[in-house]
This record gives sequence, structure tokens and C-alpha cells, in this order.
Amino acid sequence: PILTDLTDLSLLGKHAHWNLRGHQFLAIHELLDKIVDTAREASDDIAERMVTLDVPADGLSQSVAANTRLQPLPVRFIQTEEVVDTMSDRMLQVIGTIREGIEATGELDPVTEDMLTGFAAELEKQLWFLQSHNTSI
Repeated sequence: PILTDLTDLSLLGKHAHWNLRGHQFLAIHELLDKIVDTAREASDDIAERMVTLDVPADGLSQSVAANTRLQPLPVRFIQTEEVVDTMSDRMLQVIGTIREGIEATGELDPVTEDMLTGFAAELEKQLWFLQSHNTSI
């Protein structure tokens, strides 16, 4: 589920990036690209780790669509406030999935556990940046 959710997060982030409208447009537009880059790099590292461990990596679009835990975003222009809220929610879900992976790998595979911990930390930092644009806090 980690590879699937990271792949979907990168796609959702690009979708939000393209369809963003409203206040703080440029800052959020650029931040979404950083989130996409983070998710893409993490998914690539996860896929390569899987293959290293002799587990085939499935990044097919059909598989991602069928197995993602993330809800889609609307196909329309999306106001910045809604993007902050919806992408924050999706990022929290992915961080939760990664934390499940950290717990599952634990003592079995400390290298994978360390990788996942790094991904969670980076996504948490990007989440903090994104949520800092929430004007209702």
C-alpha cells in the first residue's frame, strides 16, 4: 500500500497544482510541486527497495487506481483553501500508511524501517508547510 499511496499522492498533487485558484496561489502552487517531488522520490526508492528484496514493484496506473486508499480530488478548479484541506488530509493518510510500514518492518528489516522513517519525516515537514497556509487556524 505504501508504493500505491505515494504514487497516487504524487498524481493528486499534480492535479491540485494544475487546477489551483485563489489567494496565496504562487506559494501553494510551488509547494505542491515539492510535495509531488517528495512523493515521487519516495515511491521510486520504495520500488527499488522492494525489487532489492525480491518483491516485484507494481506501479501500473490500473493497479494504483484499484488499490489506492486515497480519495480523488474533484475535476474542476479548486480554491486554495480546499486544496490545503484536501491535500493535508491525503498527506496524513499517506503518513499513516508509512507509519504502518515502519511498525511492520521494525526489527525484521532495519534498512527499510530507516527509509520509511525518513520519508515520513519529509512528508510531515511538507505537510507543516502546507498547513501553514490554512487561514482558519
